[in-house]
Amino acid sequence: EPVRPPREGAHGIMTRIGVLGAGSWGTTLADLLARKGHDVRLWAYEADVVRSINERHENELFLAGRALDPRLVACADPFEAVDDAPIILSAAPSHVARGVTAPLDPGIRQDAIIVSATKGIEAPGLLLPHAVLAESLPGRAVVALSGPSFAAEVHEGQPTAVVAAAEDPTVAAVVQDAFSTPKFRVYSNDDLVGVELCGALKNVVAIAAGILEGLGLGNNPRAALITRGLAEMTRLGLAMGAKPMTFAGLAGMGDLILTATGGLSRNRALGMALAKGERLEQYTATHRTVAEGVNTARSAVGLAARYGVELPITAQVAAILFEGKAPKQAVGDLMERTLKAEQWR
Repeated sequence: EPVRPPREGAHGIMTRIGVLGAGSWGTTLADLLARKGHDVRLWAYEADVVRSINERHENELFLAGRALDPRLVACADPFEAVDDAPIILSAAPSHVARGVTAPLDPGIRQDAIIVSATKGIEAPGLLLPHAVLAESLPGRAVVALSGPSFAAEVHEGQPTAVVAAAEDPTVAAVVQDAFSTPKFRVYSNDDLVGVELCGALKNVVAIAAGILEGLGLGNNPRAALITRGLAEMTRLGLAMGAKPMTFAGLAGMGDLILTATGGLSRNRALGMALAKGERLEQYTATHRTVAEGVNTARSAVGLAARYGVELPITAQVAAILFEGKAPKQAVGDLMERTLKAEQWR
């Protein structure tokens, strides 16, 4: 049965949208949608966040100091957020996305479009977010929203371009229409696997970029890392059936450049701390938000083994994170690998 567009979903007409997850990205997207005129209800796990948004129009925990549209309503009950909403935005971290969405299955319209803003790989099954949602909310169309988009800059109204990927182009077009604003441009894409894999793996490369920065290395190694990191992402993507051009697009090269070089990148910041001798356990103990690249590094190593693909940068990042390998030694081991051709066949 073909997916029906939202009943009120024509461009420029208010649509009810439920948002699950009030971290910095979920809150920013909820605010963007509310400012556009949609009827947006944002579920937050933390009661303090619900009160902060509804009473002071600010998410003091995850987006402090940034005013939110007064029309944005926060909910403590997730069923209230998703009730009769033709579009549901899932912005929960990858390791809790299933736990957040699965219990809501009875309360979500069967014809609802589920938009995933999650970037990661669920362990232990090594599933991308769309595959998780296909199991937790069966029968609904799923769209991946990804691309180079720091939450703070989107909230400021800085021009941003992202991708909405779905197997059905008409579904992608509905989301493209619902989310696009004069400052937030949404392109459509039909490579769901490629877009989500890019969104996950770029975080691992960003940790590596932070490690280089923390070691005091310069522009040459950073350029080499980003380029070879993209090669790794593409290699695994092709093995999993993704389209090669996706990796040269906004979800691939675009998001990789942003996350590997931008000062607002949590994954890059983690890499810098690791290079300066901080252990993962120490870092996570003092940071409320865990960088997605940590869990992704371990899962990506598993995917590489499953598909028989080499991911040398990812493997070294995982060794630093989980085996205590010295960052300087990891860089040396990468440079001393067996010489080979740049391109693979």
